[in-house]
Formats: sequence, C-alpha cells, structure tokens
Amino acid sequence: MAKAGQVRIGVSGWRYEGWRGVFYPDGLRQKDELSYLARQFATVEINGTFYSLQRPESFEAWSSETPADFVFAVKGSRYITHMLRLVKFEQPLANFFASGVLALGPKLGPILWQFPPNFRFNAEKLEAFYHLLPRDTEQAARLARRHDARVTGRAFLKPGPKRKLRHAMEIRHDSFIAPEFIKLLRKYRIGLVAADTVEWPLLMDLTSDFVYCRLHGSEELYASGYDDAALERWADRLAAWAKGSEHKDGTRVIDKPAPARVTRDVYVYFDNDKKVRAPFDAHSLIKKVDRRLGK
Repeated sequence: MAKAGQVRIGVSGWRYEGWRGVFYPDGLRQKDELSYLARQFATVEINGTFYSLQRPESFEAWSSETPADFVFAVKGSRYITHMLRLVKFEQPLANFFASGVLALGPKLGPILWQFPPNFRFNAEKLEAFYHLLPRDTEQAARLARRHDARVTGRAFLKPGPKRKLRHAMEIRHDSFIAPEFIKLLRKYRIGLVAADTVEWPLLMDLTSDFVYCRLHGSEELYASGYDDAALERWADRLAAWAKGSEHKDGTRVIDKPAPARVTRDVYVYFDNDKKVRAPFDAHSLIKKVDRRLGK
C-alpha cells in the first residue's frame, strides 16, 4: 500500500439549531456539542473567526473540549477579505493573529481566506497579502505583537513550539481562472480551495503540500446533499491527493502538474448544513476514503 498523507474530513461550524435532535442527540447540552462532534470527526472549520475577532479564552475552551489529535481550520477575518478587500490590511491581520488563534496550539490547522464573489483577481494585491502571511507560529506571534487597541488587554501572543502554518484561499469569481493566479499560489505555497458548488469555479490545481476542499452542495448552495456516486468521485480524488498524485478529472487552469510529492495532507469540510446533510455526508465520505487507503 502506497504511503498517504493525513486525510481529515469534517464539517464547517458546529452550532446549528437544526442539527439538534437530528445529528446531535436529544437533550445534549449546547455547550457539549463540540465535544460530541469531535468524537466523530478529526477536524472542524471555525466560522466565528470570519465574522468577528474572538477571544483567547474561546480558543482555549475549544481546544480543551477536543481530543489531542483534533485539528481546527480557522476562517480568516472577512474584515480583511470582504470589507477592506486587501487594502490597508496589515493592522487588521495583526489583530486577527493576536485575537487568540495561537491559543489552539498544536490543534491549529490551515487558515482559510475566503473572498467574496465580486472580488476579482488582482496579482499586486494578492502578492502583497501572501508576502505578509506568517508561515510559522513564531512569525505569527511577531505579527500579532503589532496589534492595536482593539485587542489590547485580550491579546494572545505566545507562539509555543515553532510549528508551520498553512494558508488556503477560496475564490468565487471567474477572473481567477488564470495561469498567473495558479503560479502565484505555487510561488507562496498557498493552497487553492477546491470549492464544490454550482455558483463558483471548481478548480483542482494543486498549489501546495496540502489540499483543502469545501463541499457546499453541488446542486443547491449550503443545502443539497451528495449521493453515493458523488461521494465515490470525491473519495477517488482525496485518495489520489493523499498519495501525492494528481487526479485525472476536474478542471485545471494549468496543464503543468504541481511538483511531485510522496504524500499530501488533505482537509475536507462539508458546508451543506441547512438540511443537516453535512455530518452524514462527512461520515459516508470517511468510510469510502478509508477503504481506498486500506484503513
């Protein structure tokens, strides 16, 4: 059996009223929902960081409620991506990393930068952003120390043991279907999110040492589920990526493959939460991938 990277499959967010009594058992306390979810999945995507700056005690609590090998993906601040649109983002980026992200310690996984549908490809803006993104926890702590008064008195600035940081970018505009974009991602080793939805480009160029997938529902955004055939296709892709290979299907911007690797880590998050499909689709996909990887 060929070696494979880690494949972590989970969901985006965990606090949904509609999941109670369907995925979460009746009577489960809201405060226990994350620990329940973490017993079934190896990862989850934190949504709250996208909407506002969180506090260190929240990150510390989330870490304490999950197993030692659990991993959190963290959504970057929409203030940077949607409001400032990568203009004068340096201070807000420092605030984001000072808000407590590093308090997750070894459970801190990839950081997702999601851009709005009306954000067009701009190489100059993106390169300035990529250049400033910290690549390890020590760089992140140094950047965080440049925070402003918004997080004074509530900043977390301890890098802990030096660990690599990974960043991924989700695009939602067709102007990104450009070779220059893929080359820029590869230059800075930023992961291109494979985002499955009818509304945005689904690109599968490999641009880093990991792959990040967001499955939003390919027929109805945030709502439609994945049938068995669709999950089989995704399982084939994930297994190939984990073994360091390209997969033959899917749209690529550049014909030239990414540099060969023995393995790649893969992170997958189901975001089709409206009809409580996400956790059940995640369970099904885990079983299919495990079979392919001989687990």
